[in-house]
Formats: sequence, structure tokens, C-alpha cells
Amino acid sequence: MNMQRRSFLTYLGVSWAASCFPLVLSACDTGAKKNDAEPKVAASSPADKKPADPASFTVVGTVADLDKTGSVGNKQVLVVRDPANKSKVVAVNPTCTHKGCAVQWKATENHFECPCHDSDFAPDGKVLKSPATKPLATYTAKIEGDKVMVKLA
Repeated sequence: MNMQRRSFLTYLGVSWAASCFPLVLSACDTGAKKNDAEPKVAASSPADKKPADPASFTVVGTVADLDKTGSVGNKQVLVVRDPANKSKVVAVNPTCTHKGCAVQWKATENHFECPCHDSDFAPDGKVLKSPATKPLATYTAKIEGDKVMVKLA
């Protein structure tokens, strides 16, 4: 087979470009996969559940503050008295599932309200009024002595 110089250089250039293509693609890869954005939750059976470790609870306020202001918490959690049983507390993630605004507790109506787009959520986090379609995340909460505690994990 007799190859012309031009044909040889063209063949060499195309082969080189084809061999570099995977390197270019891997350099553009961010390393994130589509499913990596979703939190991973390990499956567990009821037998795997252990009693709550008191050390795993975080203090988010005092009972005095809760009774004075109607709620205690921070950017991660908002705790209010359970309207169905005032001796208990409920805790939610205060970030609205619609657009991410911080919800506020409306004690007179017994629900959380988003000031941005008027979504309403029940004390257990369920959507009462749209535009939000997903419930607020909830946490285990308790009163221990004069402290309001939440298990964030």
C-alpha cells in the first residue's frame, strides 16, 4: 500500500484527535452524578432502631423562650408547642419547600406560613395551602427540664 504524505498526515491527525477525545470529556466531568443530589438514607428495620441517645439531641432554646415567643429555633429548625397536646413540641425545617423562604409560626391559626408566596403548612409539616407541594421536613423534639431539644439527624 502506497500512501501519500497528505493522506498519512490526515490519518495521523484524525487518529490523534480521536484518542484525545476521552481525555477532553473526563476533564469536563464535574464528578457529580444525577442521583448524588438526593440524600442517601440507609434502609433499616424496626429492630435496627435503638433508643434515642440523649447526646444526639441539640438544645435549641428554653421552655421560657418558647412560651414567651411561641417558637424557638434557628435556620435549621423551628420548634413550637403541639396544638393537639400543649405538653409536647413539634419541630420542622423552616425552609419552605416552594422557593426556600423561611416559614413563620402563626399561633392563632395553628400553622406555619410562608411570607413569600402564602403557602401554609400543618404543625406536622404537611402542605395545607399551595403553591408548595412538598411537606416541610420534621424532626424529633422534646422538652427536658427547662430545655427544648431536637434530634437533627
